[in-house]
Amino acid sequence: MSGVLARLGLCAVLLLQGSGVARADVKSTNIKLHEGLPREEKWKSNGHKGITLWMTGLSGSGKSTISVALERALVEAQSKSYFVYRLDGDNLRFGLNRDLGFSPSDRKENVRRVSEVSKLFAEAGAIVVAGLISPYAADRDYAREVHQNASLPFMEVFVDAPLAAVETRDPKGLYKKAREGKIKGFTGLDAPYEKPVNAEVHVRTDQLTVAQCVNVILKKLDDYGIHLQQTFRKLDESSGDCVAVKEQ
Repeated sequence: MSGVLARLGLCAVLLLQGSGVARADVKSTNIKLHEGLPREEKWKSNGHKGITLWMTGLSGSGKSTISVALERALVEAQSKSYFVYRLDGDNLRFGLNRDLGFSPSDRKENVRRVSEVSKLFAEAGAIVVAGLISPYAADRDYAREVHQNASLPFMEVFVDAPLAAVETRDPKGLYKKAREGKIKGFTGLDAPYEKPVNAEVHVRTDQLTVAQCVNVILKKLDDYGIHLQQTFRKLDESSGDCVAVKEQ
């Protein structure tokens, strides 16, 4: 419990400090960036580096499902638990982004806020799993830039499925409502989704199981070298459950 509290304390300090690169649109003039414990020291205490995984894709593509499975794989299925924080786009709209709708300007601000928060958690050493539709390439590029300017690892994960597939799933009934004209400006129908062209990870959820998608992401994390001492355990793809493959 003390370790958890310490991590939460670090995150709180980062939020207060506003760690990161200064931007031209900062309105306050009487502020100063206060340096604290170097990120490398925080990462060393976790045993791994901080990184943001930006999960983008259409509604119903599987972002939340894969994000939760990835979170479990990192926290519960490894020989050592990793420090993970999941930023779900829907969940954030109950609090941090509750004043935002789905207009292009609100979507832009939604991405900006999540970019800054994910950067802070990555600074603290978390593997951040941020799941947002984030339909505009320029907004996703902004999220990447925020992390690059802070010298933090960033990975774009394109959770891809054809429109016909996500409409069939339609877990929240949104596509049906949009087709009936009850929802306007719905991404993928009467509002654009600009597909990533250079995503670090591209998973087709109409072709791969959840476990297979998670293993693709874990392999890429291994390639990034965020762990300081070990490699990730893969999930058992034969069972369909999020269970780690037992070591022989």
